[in-house]
Amino acid sequence: MSRTTTKRRPLVLRNANFRALWISSTAGIFGTSVAAVALPLIAAVELDASDFAVAALSGVGFLPWLLFGLPIGVLVDRYRRKPVVMAALVIRIAVLISLPVAFWLDRLTVIQLFVVSFLSGLAAVFSMLAESALVPRAVKREELIEGNGLMTGSAASADAVGRSLGGWLTSVWGASNSLLLQVAASTASLLSVATLKVQEAATPQKSGSRIFRDMKEGLQYSFSTAPLRAILLVGALWNLGGAIVVSLMVILVVRTLGESGAMLGFLTASTALGGTLGGLTVKHVTQRWGSGTVWRFSMLPAAAGYSSLLLMTPDWGMLPGFAGLFLAGYAISMNVVVSTSFRQRVCPPGMLGRLGSASRMVTWGMLAVAGVIGGFLVEVLGIRGAILTGLAIAFLAPAVAAFGPLRGIRDLEDLEPEPADETLEVH
Repeated sequence: MSRTTTKRRPLVLRNANFRALWISSTAGIFGTSVAAVALPLIAAVELDASDFAVAALSGVGFLPWLLFGLPIGVLVDRYRRKPVVMAALVIRIAVLISLPVAFWLDRLTVIQLFVVSFLSGLAAVFSMLAESALVPRAVKREELIEGNGLMTGSAASADAVGRSLGGWLTSVWGASNSLLLQVAASTASLLSVATLKVQEAATPQKSGSRIFRDMKEGLQYSFSTAPLRAILLVGALWNLGGAIVVSLMVILVVRTLGESGAMLGFLTASTALGGTLGGLTVKHVTQRWGSGTVWRFSMLPAAAGYSSLLLMTPDWGMLPGFAGLFLAGYAISMNVVVSTSFRQRVCPPGMLGRLGSASRMVTWGMLAVAGVIGGFLVEVLGIRGAILTGLAIAFLAPAVAAFGPLRGIRDLEDLEPEPADETLEVH
């Protein structure tokens, strides 16, 4: 009787360790979403920065993934992950609070925005890699789709609320002051992770030269099989093209269409609302159509949804953007859940940090490059020409997925070996 009841209870209720990670991740995404709206508005409105600076700022937070993702992944695999997450969150809180303080003292500059964005992103590399590596230790293998679906769905909900509230607060409190929400959210993440009851054994320390071999192993493993290579390539193409478009949204909405920061927040929140629905329904959809089918075709509606931005006009003419971004968020969420779950299932536990860092170095590294490219394109081609270029790159992702090596594969799970079952030690 109790066994049946336990099975029917949602994962977030029956597993305290997963619940701690879920709360931490959700709170962290909420704060990050507030900052995603506030930081470019600080540059565009409060500091009157150039179009190039506004677009490039969106990529600076992802630059650490490109520069330091691999060595940080090695460190995450060598040390206990809970202390890594907590230390990174403490650093992130200290860095972020410097922005509203500088604003109050009338000392805020564009340079500080870039520095804080970079350092905050560097702390996020540590916390996200360590947190992601803890998920497969907190749930069973057959629960990964459910767990990642819950985390993706709730993260998308937090993203929607964060962007909506952040956009509104930039008009009420000012963009700099709204970052206090990010600080509060990071504090909530820290308190949640502190309740995690996982006993981890740190990997014995190796010689300094070994770190390069470990980095090489992680990078090689990311390209070791056709499924991993295909997932990585599609993710990189999508992030490059899609992030070029996203980096230009502040310029399009606030400067070109003359809308407010609140409208920008509500518009980007529609992507997160779609992501909520995608995360909550991905388990059912993959059971019916297969994870391979979902992964292969989800990027086409995502790219089509981003195209709706070109149809927007002021006032009620913003509606196509709301609908299109909702569709994009739904499709992206499903793709992320399927891709992440497959990587976690096939990867040896001792290499999860390195696989995550190597994969994100390639895919999220594109987000850093995209901001600079977007800033350059908008100066040369104008806002609509720059968005069209980003869309052209984004549409390559569904083309590669549909006609690449995974065409015809219904279930990605059929491609994985059967690893030895592992148990989680708790106290």
